[in-house]
Amino acid sequence: VPGRLNQVSLFVKREGLYYGQCSEICGINHGFMPIVVEAVSLPNYIEWISNKLND
Repeated sequence: VPGRLNQVSLFVKREGLYYGQCSEICGINHGFMPIVVEAVSLPNYIEWISNKLND
């Protein structure tokens, strides 16, 4: 549905980049909605959050 935000929770066992594609027929540009998830270690994530809070 155009304009609606979706979210998903997932558990990733390995760090890395994961690629996906929009899975709902939601409009004319549906085929151009790539998804990229970067999975990082917990210490790296905590460091990233800390840096964002200090910006």
